[in-house]
Amino acid sequence: MAKRDLNIGLVGYGFMGRTHSNAFLQAPRFFDLPYRPVLKAVCARNAERAKTFAENWGYASIETDWRALIERSDIDLIDVASPNDTHAEIAIAAAKAGKMLLCEKPLGRDAVEAKAMVDAVETAKIANMVWYNYRRVPALALLKQLLDEGRFGRIFHYRTQFLQDWTISQDLPQGGEGLWRLDSSIAGSGVTGDLLAHNIDMALWLNGPITEVAAMTETFIKERKHSLTGKMEPVTIDDASSFLGRFGNGSTGIFEATRYARGHKALFTLEINGEQASARWDLHDLHRLEYFDHRDEGRLRGWRSIHVTDSDHPYMKQWWVPGLQIGYEHTFIHQVADFLEGVGRKEAVAPTFRDGLAVDYVTDAVLQSAKRKTWEAVSA
Repeated sequence: MAKRDLNIGLVGYGFMGRTHSNAFLQAPRFFDLPYRPVLKAVCARNAERAKTFAENWGYASIETDWRALIERSDIDLIDVASPNDTHAEIAIAAAKAGKMLLCEKPLGRDAVEAKAMVDAVETAKIANMVWYNYRRVPALALLKQLLDEGRFGRIFHYRTQFLQDWTISQDLPQGGEGLWRLDSSIAGSGVTGDLLAHNIDMALWLNGPITEVAAMTETFIKERKHSLTGKMEPVTIDDASSFLGRFGNGSTGIFEATRYARGHKALFTLEINGEQASARWDLHDLHRLEYFDHRDEGRLRGWRSIHVTDSDHPYMKQWWVPGLQIGYEHTFIHQVADFLEGVGRKEAVAPTFRDGLAVDYVTDAVLQSAKRKTWEAVSA
């Protein structure tokens, strides 16, 4: 059966624009999909850079105004890979125009923006998804299967970290292209919305809703030169964020994210402890799931290391022979494949914008708790 073309309009040409473009190109080459993504146009303010990006990735045209991109009748899907302060306006306009939507995380700078985005896509009844790509790591998809099968029994604990070290230097400026994540007016928050959002989304997916939090944040360097003004200005993002949380299933959680952990570039880890079993995972060894089952024979009981590369593991039959690994970029390819399969079935595929809103409710509660120094309930 002939594949239907799905014309993609990408907004943004940075790091995420590259990962998304690669995913659109590769997904139909490895998965049997009802749609073939066509790289129709990329939009960015700098026309020369947009042209260079388009030529490299194979986009047929460029735009310098996202409004013009949305108005084009030859665009079926808008992919928002631009800075956080643009997400809501672009997504709401695209939804009103009837375009399918993919959007980078966090969905909004806060839950108010995210809720408006959810209302827009649900009113328009368009397919939508947030790029929380780590859900598509095969080892974590396997962990989700094991949890859903009830192998862990009652869950007691969930703990997770996301550690980086790239903002430690006090000479690093804030704001502008490449460093907008250090400007709260653009990013919304610091590591809470940037890194901890990944931990939160994963926890909600694996362990269910978080009902309340008690948080602490810290900004270690109080002033930085702003790239656009050249002046020293107050730093209003959080450099480090951690919180205790309670889940709806009665378990407790410990979450930590920082950009001040010297020696760590992207240490994303998690561990979950249940009545019958435990598991842990580390992004630096993303193909491996560490698993312990108390029901094993006593003399053989212990942690086992499952190398997730076999054809009966999630996603792996689409790739190479058992034992050969895939990497970070493949999580985006899996997400495109799942999304397009859902479009073909006319079914929503998580994480939807509403799932992204659930994360933003938690991050809002975390920031509010840190400010008030109290436990905060998480909105639902």
